[in-house]
Amino acid sequence: MTAPVRSGRRVPPDWPVAAVLLAPALVLLSVFAVYPMFSSVHMSLYGGRRAAGDFVGLGNYAGLARDPEFWRALAVTGYYVAGTVPVMLILSLLIALSLRRVVLARGLFRTVFFLPYVTSVVAAAMVWRALFNPQSGPVSLLARSVAGVSPNWLLEPRGVLHLVTGGWAPPDAGPSLALCCVMLFDIWHGCGFMVVVFLAGLCAIPSELEDAARIDGAGPVRGFLAVTLPMLSPTVFFLFTVGCVKAFQAFNSFYALTQSDGNGGLDTRNMVLFIYTQFYSYGYWGRAAAAATLLTLVIMAFTLAQWRFLGRKVFYT
Repeated sequence: MTAPVRSGRRVPPDWPVAAVLLAPALVLLSVFAVYPMFSSVHMSLYGGRRAAGDFVGLGNYAGLARDPEFWRALAVTGYYVAGTVPVMLILSLLIALSLRRVVLARGLFRTVFFLPYVTSVVAAAMVWRALFNPQSGPVSLLARSVAGVSPNWLLEPRGVLHLVTGGWAPPDAGPSLALCCVMLFDIWHGCGFMVVVFLAGLCAIPSELEDAARIDGAGPVRGFLAVTLPMLSPTVFFLFTVGCVKAFQAFNSFYALTQSDGNGGLDTRNMVLFIYTQFYSYGYWGRAAAAATLLTLVIMAFTLAQWRFLGRKVFYT
């Protein structure tokens, strides 16, 4: 490719400078992302314990397809994603809309809502474990004083639908109470990030558009649906995509709240914890690598579906 000519002089191409600037990032991504990904796929083709197994091809994937624990972990992950991301989006948007109208001490309120997000997950989880302690936790004591009985919270394997319906629903229908407690913790812990991003998106909306809608007779709800939400759609799409990817990869809260030894109940063992257990507890490296590869494919497929069906609804100014 010849270099462009400007004013009779040949201007050098830009790609050498771009290559030099991108080289450090490409090297880091290759070493810490691309190579581990291909190494995991290669490891998934070998069976046995540790890394000294025989080549089994797709045997590990076939074994996972017949493993009920794998499907249970996938279902727990699905419950977790569906129960945390939409709730965090709606709750964070409502908080951001409220904080937008606050004049006094706005920075203080932003700090209060953002503080849980910058708090260590493990440290915060230890506090929540103490709160939900079945014997002496404040939540359990409050439940006993109000209802006369307290569930086991983080140790309860029965489904919420079973408990709410008084036993009409099967015990394994839907997410367990313990999983719902983990969801509640992560909603509390992750809302701060979304609130700050939503506030930034709301501040970027021109006030003239909302004033014009108000003059045309649009009420608060109609103005929000017709002006604010479309202008905020890039922010919603970004947070929804990032939130789903993080929810599929959740580990710290599960491990700290319910899986201190990595071998807790199946009702709170998500995909990442299933991979961790197969790798570290059982030593089946190939099986764990196969599960990690399948999880990566699920995340990629889900993200591509988001871009395909939701990306077209985003309004870019």
